Amino acid sequence: MKYFLLTLLLATSSAMADVVVIAHPSGPDSMAKNDIRDLYIGRSKQLPGGQTADPIDLSQGQALRDEFHTKVTGRSQAQLNAFWSKQVFTGKGQPPRMLDSTTAVKSAVANTPGAIGYIDASEVDGSVKVIFTP
Repeated sequence: MKYFLLTLLLATSSAMADVVVIAHPSGPDSMAKNDIRDLYIGRSKQLPGGQTADPIDLSQGQALRDEFHTKVTGRSQAQLNAFWSKQVFTGKGQPPRMLDSTTAVKSAVANTPGAIGYIDASEVDGSVKVIFTP
């Protein structure tokens, strides 16, 4: 039983992607976890330096989205849904725009000044820069 649990734990941890937060090349060189969280839950609308932020989220149901929000915003999908439903209903905010793939996120960030997003570390190239690794 002990070996089964160890094997299961190792399989689960290796299945987790190495999520990184990326920015447009003209964006900040780094950001703190709390500042990124604030962008993704609507508490802030600006990047360091005052540039308007354009946070980009993956669509629901993607493992990398769940990993990002668990590690950075501290919220599950159910908590995010409840939070954004309330924000939208009360007129206090709109959720970040969502794209269907990390390829689309990387492309949007690379082509949009002020944009930030998250992708698997293995997908990083010279078109974007890593500003945070949870």
